Amino acid sequence: MPDVRNCRKCGKIFNYIGGAPICPACREKEEEDFQRVKKYLYENPGASLTQVSTELEISVEMIKRFLREGRLEIANDEGNLVLECENCGRSIKTGRFCPDCERNLASGFKSAASQMKLDLDSRSTSERKSLGMRYLNKEYEKGK
Repeated sequence: MPDVRNCRKCGKIFNYIGGAPICPACREKEEEDFQRVKKYLYENPGASLTQVSTELEISVEMIKRFLREGRLEIANDEGNLVLECENCGRSIKTGRFCPDCERNLASGFKSAASQMKLDLDSRSTSERKSLGMRYLNKEYEKGK
């Protein structure tokens, strides 16, 4: 059954497939805005966030979202006041986390995955089979 939602931007109803909850038309508009920002920054290296926003009439929030998504990067090496690591608050150039926090998160995920594998490997074969997915088939339905 399709997942039908209202677009968060324009309110139109659309079939939601995944990602941002916006309709295809608004998604296309955002992509056009991204390409405009990218071109502007290529032609005007060192432009400020407010300058890009004003010149292109694109909201600061949208430009920040492009930075958070890792689609854009702040070029200057000086500490910026635009983007901060969501974990430690350190100034970053792109994405959501600084390199140290990214490493720590990745390490934590690897550790959790290893622990889950060890836990699963330590179970008996019959216990593992009972954890597997179940599929209904025609023989099962006939037995009912």
